Parts: sequence; C-alpha cells; structure tokens
Amino acid sequence: MTWRSPLLSLPGAVEADGVDGGVAAHYGDPFREQKALLAGEGFVDLSHRGVVRVSGPDRLSWLHSLTTQHLIGLTPGTPVTTLVLSPVGHVEHALNGYDDGEAFWAHVEPGEAAALVSWLDAMRFMLRVEVSDLTQSWAVMARSQTGVELVPRDSLATAPAGTPVGIWALEALRIARGEPRFGLDTDHKTIPNEVGWIGSAVHLDKGCYRGQETVARVHTLGRPPRRLVQLHLDGSVDHLPVHGDAITLADREVGFVGSAARHYELGPIALGLVKRNVGADSVLLAAGVPASQEVVVDPEVGLHVRPRL
Repeated sequence: MTWRSPLLSLPGAVEADGVDGGVAAHYGDPFREQKALLAGEGFVDLSHRGVVRVSGPDRLSWLHSLTTQHLIGLTPGTPVTTLVLSPVGHVEHALNGYDDGEAFWAHVEPGEAAALVSWLDAMRFMLRVEVSDLTQSWAVMARSQTGVELVPRDSLATAPAGTPVGIWALEALRIARGEPRFGLDTDHKTIPNEVGWIGSAVHLDKGCYRGQETVARVHTLGRPPRRLVQLHLDGSVDHLPVHGDAITLADREVGFVGSAARHYELGPIALGLVKRNVGADSVLLAAGVPASQEVVVDPEVGLHVRPRL
C-alpha cells in the first residue's frame, strides 16, 4: 500500500524518505520535538507501519510456539516484542504489540505485514486462530518515546492533541537508547544475540520454537559473530552516514551502519553492526566519518554465561 499521511498537511511538516516515506520526518525543529516527546507532550505519526491482528482462543499458545517470546498467560494490555526466526536462527520478522483479551495486535515495519500474515496463515493448521492484515483500516500512533497506540486510520484526518513530532526525533531517542530497528539495524543474517534482543524480545526459559537451537547455543557456549554498537560520530562533519554504509577499521570493512540521527544532547549518533573481534576501544570510520564506540552487545557475553551453568 502506498501511503501519504494526512498529517503531512500540518504546519511545518517535511516528509521523510526511504522506508519512512509517507509520514513526517519533522515539523521544523527536530531538537525541540525530541524534548517534547521526552516530556510526554508530543505524538508521532507512524501510520506507514503495518498492523496485524491475530484472534481466536488458541492465539497466544500458538504465537508462543512460533515466536521467541513467552506469550502464554500474557496480561491484556502488556506491551511485548517477539520475533519470528528462520530454522537457523536468522530474524525474519519483528512484532511489537499487545493482547487486548480477545486478540493479539501487532505493528510491524512498513511493507512487512503482508509477508507476515502469509507466513502465519501457512502455520495455522487446525488451530482456532484467524490472522488479518488491518493496515488499511488501523494506524499506529506513538504517544511517548516508547509507547504506541492503534487508532482507526480514518481518524487521522483530525490531528491529535499535543505537539506533532516527526519520526527523526523518535529515531534519535531510540538510537540513543541503543535499541535496534528491524530491517535498518539488522540484515538477513542477523541473529537476536547480535543486536541485544536477548531478554527484551527473546525469552530464554520457554519451550521450543523455530531457530531456538542457534539462539541457545550462542548464548550459552559461544560468542555472537557480530555485535551492535552505538557510534558517536565526529560532529565537525556536516553529513550523517546512511543505512548500509560501510564501517571500516584500518582500511578493512568490519561492518555496516544501521540508522543514524542527530540527538539534542549527544550530537550525531548511529547504530552499527560490526564483527565481534573489533576492539571495543577502536576508533572506526562510518562512511569515512570518525566514530568512537559505545558497547551495546558485549563481545564476550557467552563467556559470562558459562560459569552460571
């Protein structure tokens, strides 16, 4: 679905590009918008994201068996992130959502809903579940830097109360927290251990699910082949690296840039996925821009787990 939000008609709105096209990048002052969001006074139009609904009495036990999160007995209204992995542990889908007591509602990256629904439909078998792509009738709206709500899409013609905040502000705060975004800070080979999703999106004490063997092996016996880092970029350079740009060390490519933004306090920052053996104190180049690292995923995490087993 090609989408252009009616909230782009608000004063000062500048449309985002790339995967976030269709909603506002900012409304004239991204730093002020970051502060408004932190103060709980803003709203962010995320209506370009996909919305998926899973209903039926077997929904939570079924999703529990298919995905990485513990969903049996999930309390209504509790926000949760869960992943669909490939048989070898690569992240294929990331779902953010909640159960309302009658259905599980999830929002996903732009353009991802149809593929997710198709895969889930293929896994229903004889279970009492129904999967629907409701992207054309429901939209996502963020009311804080981490919380979202789903609203009828036709209600977007009337702007919500509060300060309109563009997605640049939301992204800057996310990057500052070191939280990866599926499809931007991951690639087709990413396993959850590499990007800090153990715990937040992967429950380690639950039954089998597709890809679990890889996750468990890396967590308990090995070390992630790559690790997510926060990059503090040289502020004297007038441009930001973009998604997919190479990260290099001593003229050798060691990873790629995921997402980048300008933070109102930290300055230019980015997330990158680099090889595990890159020294944590090494100064890297992100598309030629000097960048120091802040560790998000410990390169030796597996070594800390073993003594407790």
